[in-house]
Amino acid sequence: MDRPLPRPAITLPIMKPSPLATGITFALALASPPAFAAAADGAGPAVKDLDTVTVSAQLDQARNALSPDIGSSQYQITAEDIQKQPLGASAPLSQVLLQAPGVVQDSYGGVHVRGDHANLQYRINGVLLPESISGFGQTLDARTIKSIRLMDGALPAQFGERTAAVVDITTRNGAELGNGGSAGLTTGSFGKVNPNASWWGNQGRWSWFLTGNYDQNEVGLENPTNSRKPLHDDTHQGKAFADLTYLVNENTRLSVFAGFANNRFQIPVNPGQTPQFGYLDTTTFDSSQLDETQRETTRFGMLVLQGTLGNTAYQLSAGQRYSDAAFNPDVIGDLVFSGVASQVQRSNRANTLQADFSTPLGNDHTLRYGLYGNYENARASSNTWVFPVDDGGQQSSTTPLLIPDHSAFHASTLALYVQDEWKIGDDWTVNYGLRGDRYKAFGRTEGQLSPRVGVVWNASDSTTVHAGYSRYFTPPASELIASSDIALYDGTTNQQPSGGNNTPLAERSDYYDIGVSQQLGEHLTLGLDAYDRRVARLQDEGQFGAAYIYSTFNYRRGHIRGLEFSADYSNGPFSAYFNAALNKAIGTDVITSQYNLDPEALAYVANHWIHLDHDQKLTSSGGLSYAFAGHNRIGANYVFGSGLRSDIEGVPNGGELPSYLQVNLSAGHDFNVDSGHPLHVQLAVINALDRSYQLRDGGGVGVFAPQWGPRRGAYLSLQQDF
Repeated sequence: MDRPLPRPAITLPIMKPSPLATGITFALALASPPAFAAAADGAGPAVKDLDTVTVSAQLDQARNALSPDIGSSQYQITAEDIQKQPLGASAPLSQVLLQAPGVVQDSYGGVHVRGDHANLQYRINGVLLPESISGFGQTLDARTIKSIRLMDGALPAQFGERTAAVVDITTRNGAELGNGGSAGLTTGSFGKVNPNASWWGNQGRWSWFLTGNYDQNEVGLENPTNSRKPLHDDTHQGKAFADLTYLVNENTRLSVFAGFANNRFQIPVNPGQTPQFGYLDTTTFDSSQLDETQRETTRFGMLVLQGTLGNTAYQLSAGQRYSDAAFNPDVIGDLVFSGVASQVQRSNRANTLQADFSTPLGNDHTLRYGLYGNYENARASSNTWVFPVDDGGQQSSTTPLLIPDHSAFHASTLALYVQDEWKIGDDWTVNYGLRGDRYKAFGRTEGQLSPRVGVVWNASDSTTVHAGYSRYFTPPASELIASSDIALYDGTTNQQPSGGNNTPLAERSDYYDIGVSQQLGEHLTLGLDAYDRRVARLQDEGQFGAAYIYSTFNYRRGHIRGLEFSADYSNGPFSAYFNAALNKAIGTDVITSQYNLDPEALAYVANHWIHLDHDQKLTSSGGLSYAFAGHNRIGANYVFGSGLRSDIEGVPNGGELPSYLQVNLSAGHDFNVDSGHPLHVQLAVINALDRSYQLRDGGGVGVFAPQWGPRRGAYLSLQQDF
């Protein structure tokens, strides 16, 4: 299509990386652990007497003792469980988490646990990783994972910040794996090419694990239409992770780990849209030719000292996470269709300190205590093209105006906790504690003292009951906040309603959880959990504006409750799991960032309870895997949802989308097993029934555009160990 004018030039600001994060990542990439190990070996014979595998295992046990789970609900996912999935370790981490009960899939790679919008806390080997700017890309790679412990419900006092659930990741390590590596490739439908490589090993006191992968395909984001293949949806993603560990002595180890993710996306288009505005001499535009893109980058590095001093186990860490997101509009096209075109840049740098301690007191008590500090520097900038409007709100000129808008702020978090785990006889364990949080930003300080208590009763050898209560303080996600001067847009096509509080508030809630786990025979375990959460200043997230970045807002009150059931079966070559969850999440009266909402919707919510946009009544997942004839495996899994929320006439989030079912299949075989370096070949079919289903229809509070689930695709994975 011929356009009357060239596109306005767009220049994105160059974001300087943190010297710390870059230095750590670069050093790890270039370091030669064997050379370091050889140098250490030359230091003296004492090094050779240190059993790396045994000492590392003992220190792992000490680290695990730092994090209690009494009273909470938890679900374990191992590396073997991940490998049994159709795409194996090539699956995004968000898809791996769908194996757990109460995890709801959303568009753009998002997941929600127990009625919360995102709000997930990620930990790597016990170290809290500050979340990156919300987008589509995945920061962590499933190939790094030895195991995942998903904890939700009534969490112990150690856990704060993001409180929907804790994704506690234990990474693979060279001390346990020995010396070796792997290289592989996943390829298939929609132009997918995903090579990967890993290297691990140990020598002397040193151990290391490095992995990286690159992924490109033609379905980076969900399709806004129900066509089989979206238009303008290419993605290029790269990820890397490195862990270098040195055993100082039999009681102490020093680790450095770092990660990197660079993800680029085309924004898929929706053909057939009707232009709403004129741009100079342009009144027509083919919406299939829109060219919007988004780039997301995340880097993190952590220095960790972990060990034991007498009877006290400890872990100290310091690190930094940097993330940025940049949205590049199609200036002419966006102006013609919506009257607004915004180039958006956001960045956030977080510096963290964390200290955790565990000290046994006699035979019946274990005292745990620690602190967490986080200092963030956030920046946001936008260049927005708009049209002027008259007093009636109608376009008064076809010549756009350029309005720049920039903001920056600092935010700090400090938390202290203490708790006691008390064993009462052989059957009862109680964990009680207190957590104090303080959050400071925008010239305002908020804080709270939060009591926590959890109980576990071993009713019999096969029956375990847990219950807990937690008071939560959840500060707003600083990386999602952009202080904008909305008055800049008065008299334009981007004019916003005035009034209201534009700064998100910390959420405060009371969480109750009770559950039972029942072992039936040697192979089957059943679980049932009920939860209830009463919330003040409930936080939710929505996509407001042109950039595909979420922003936080608050309801005055919220109430979330639900019931979860899980079943896990394992018997030799056969394993299976099944989860089902009922959930209801509602809120009333939006009290912050009101200008982002439609005035009629805002007025309704002020006097009525509504479902949250991510609320899904029924969610279920399940799968099975069977190994046979030596080195063959077949498997299948599914994800079911009754449908996320959408608007109906006069009621925001009053309707729900149709239910959906996605079934995935896989078959795999290991070649050259006897060599000790097998070649694993796996064929996967995603959405084998090729059911077309809609995750979002563009309606709902904070929902920007429709999104459809993936269509059927076939993928071949090759993985060679060496």
